[in-house]
Amino acid sequence: MPTSIAPSGADGAPASSRPSEAARAAETPGSAGGPAVRVQGLVKRYGGRDVVAGLDLVADAGAVTAVLGPNGAGKTTTVECCEGLRSPDGGTVRVLGLDPVADARVLRPRVGVMLQDGGMPTGARAGEVLHHVASMYAAPRDLGELGERLGVDAFARTTVRRLSGGQRQRLALAAAVVGRPEVVFLDEPSAGMDPQSRHAVWELVRELRDEGAAVVLTTHLMDEAEDLADRVHVVDHGRVIASGSVPELLSPDAQDDRTLRFDAVPGLDLADLAVALDAATPGAPGAWGATEPQPGSYVVTGPAGPRALAALTAWLADRDVLASRLTVGRRTLEDVFLDLTGRHLR
Repeated sequence: MPTSIAPSGADGAPASSRPSEAARAAETPGSAGGPAVRVQGLVKRYGGRDVVAGLDLVADAGAVTAVLGPNGAGKTTTVECCEGLRSPDGGTVRVLGLDPVADARVLRPRVGVMLQDGGMPTGARAGEVLHHVASMYAAPRDLGELGERLGVDAFARTTVRRLSGGQRQRLALAAAVVGRPEVVFLDEPSAGMDPQSRHAVWELVRELRDEGAAVVLTTHLMDEAEDLADRVHVVDHGRVIASGSVPELLSPDAQDDRTLRFDAVPGLDLADLAVALDAATPGAPGAWGATEPQPGSYVVTGPAGPRALAALTAWLADRDVLASRLTVGRRTLEDVFLDLTGRHLR
């Protein structure tokens, strides 16, 4: 699968000589139903070690699918196998019903790929890159509209080597979607962007989904995944360890679970805090957990309500501890991610 600046489908023929989009779809295999991306039992080895060890996942058309995992979990390798950039050592990968390696020529016009490094010629101007990519497709997006909404117009005459990290990301995204792909792979799409650019990217991702594209997103930004994803796969040690919609992952058993967070002196003994909270909420025995993910920063999870909050403040008062900050909020995707994959550095 090509990088974001060499979209496939580029067979060298001028756009006017290629069949229409409708005719191409009718003649192209892999257009029937089923998931847009299906991975079954994927295995990929490096140096005799299984980086991906029997992984399964699916991504549907008209949906944003987030693939999350800590560094080294195997998510990037999995997505690269889906893009045709790497060949599996075991299992099967199908994109639009086709093998992304064996059927690369057929898939290229139908798949957009945005890589973090962009793969762009550093001496070319940003606007030239985008126009070149668009010329390879029969029915590209309107370059004026796309360039304006992603802010590419503002640096169109700047060479790629002089672009900031966020500008390169926006150019790479524009190049990945300009050909109206049916499946688009986005790797850290808003990395290095300011808030305005980030929200422009999010709006474009939602638009791609609403147009029927399957969007496969890898990101370390849990709020990005929580805001955009229709389905999430959490990957660790080469396997999917949890899958579901964001609401399902946030609270599979009790939709009213909330999180209490407070800052206080570090090193508090949390052993009896859960006992105090259980006593305050007798309808949910054993539902409470308390951790100190960073010194002096505490997270308490469970069915929080007024009684639980009162029990927490009473517990602190009994120890003559004043919380410098105390907030109540629903459990976040980051909480789930850390619970599943651990809080230690890798």
